[in-house]
Amino acid sequence: MILLASIIDSFTGAFDFILHSRQAVGSGHADVPVGGIPFIWTFARTQLEVSAIALGGALAVGMPIGLILGHIGKGEYFAVGFGNAGRAVPEIAVVFLLAALIGIGLGNVALALGILGLPPILTNTFVAIRQVDPTAVQAAEGMGMRPWQVILRVELPLAAPTIMTGIRTAAINIFATATIASFVGLSTLGDLVTGTNVYGTDGVVAGAIVIAVLAGSIEAALAGVQRLVTPRGLKLQRAARSA
Repeated sequence: MILLASIIDSFTGAFDFILHSRQAVGSGHADVPVGGIPFIWTFARTQLEVSAIALGGALAVGMPIGLILGHIGKGEYFAVGFGNAGRAVPEIAVVFLLAALIGIGLGNVALALGILGLPPILTNTFVAIRQVDPTAVQAAEGMGMRPWQVILRVELPLAAPTIMTGIRTAAINIFATATIASFVGLSTLGDLVTGTNVYGTDGVVAGAIVIAVLAGSIEAALAGVQRLVTPRGLKLQRAARSA
């Protein structure tokens, strides 16, 4: 009961921190106002901005490469191996290394995060294209479609669900990792999570709650996009298999 009461008290204080402004804790920050939606939004907006830029860059690089390699049926070792290697590299190591090499700032951190988001996009795009029904591709080629038309009009729509799975994975990885950007000088929600001496325990828990809510919202939004881009024929086929 004592533990439950402590947890409830922590969440109550955290939500109060999110909704209302207060004075910072600690003698050195006693006159600094913290908390409240406008205050937290400044951190959340930066984290969302750097995550969006990073995801856009990863898509711009990884998706075309995956589409082309998947279409021609070459580069499987590179695409799959790069994806596996990307999952093995510690995210914080990449962020710190690039910060040391090229400096800090929104663009530089976005570059580091984009590199982390590249493997799942590249691997899933390649695998998705290779799994497209060969008869559909052959039929399109028999109709006189050019390679780029086959990719965009046949393979890409049929591969969209699997590609979107990679994009969802990359988006969550990027957003979650953007939290540690506060360690390299970019003010994200990680400032709240690591700022106990300024924001107190309420601020730390509030930061964690906001991160979880935003991550869940991103996942839900991309899941909706995945349902929208899935061809109706594939939906009916999956429903028939489930039945």
